Amino acid sequence: MKILFAVRQTQITQGIEISIQPDYQEQYSNPMQEKYIYAYHVTIRNTGRSTVQLLRRHWFIYDSGNRLREVEGEGVIGQTPVIRPGERFEYNSWTEMKTTIGKMYGYYTVQRISDGTMIEAEIPEFQLVAPFIQN
Repeated sequence: MKILFAVRQTQITQGIEISIQPDYQEQYSNPMQEKYIYAYHVTIRNTGRSTVQLLRRHWFIYDSGNRLREVEGEGVIGQTPVIRPGERFEYNSWTEMKTTIGKMYGYYTVQRISDGTMIEAEIPEFQLVAPFIQN
């Protein structure tokens, strides 16, 4: 039986709902080499009335030493999805850390198709914690 320690986080910005579910990947991690792998499942739901397109991502990734890594680029997993009202787009990704604890947050740049408005949809902050260090 797998025990889930990570908490799903959700944030809504101008009708764009972003939910993140992190998960420590024990089978790919190697604590002896300070290699901790965390996967995360992202759900982007359009709760607004206009169709939007996700254009860019910008992540801030901190480890427990407060070292910052930024990841910025076009789309997600090679895609710039169009999301109609009531629809959602989901994907999985991962990050590697050198510490057992970290956090991530950021934003997606999405464009409202109807009028070209750009929106910075907030990605909620979520914790990356190796379950073996919890009490």
